[in-house]
Amino acid sequence: MIREARPEDEARLRAIQTNTLDEPWPELLGVGIDGPPLVLVLDIGEPLGYALVVPDPPVAYLAEFAIAPGKQGQGLGTALMDGLLDRLRTREFETVRLTARTDDEQARGFYDGFGFSVADELPGHYDDGDGVLLVRDL
Repeated sequence: MIREARPEDEARLRAIQTNTLDEPWPELLGVGIDGPPLVLVLDIGEPLGYALVVPDPPVAYLAEFAIAPGKQGQGLGTALMDGLLDRLRTREFETVRLTARTDDEQARGFYDGFGFSVADELPGHYDDGDGVLLVRDL
């Protein structure tokens, strides 16, 4: 099930964030759980992943997307992304943007599979490397 985050999800989502993301944004996750950033949770008996979106209509910026360690590669990310894109369409967003590491072939392949394409190169975007801005129309 994909649903909006609730305050009781925070500890589990922080654990996923800390153990999955190279450069997590803990402050934004805390704010997002209460809104206005949108945090969608993939819940299969417990939260197993989340997507954190900063809305700036008609653009939605996907700031964080994470699946719990040990649960990756099982289709959960695909289910979460499908649910996220459906939710954004119903809220009349037109475009989704996100950043990824230039050299992260796994993440880039995942996003390519959903029709994201490179809109810009971002030299020095990450503390230890370059990034790309990926964009997808809804």
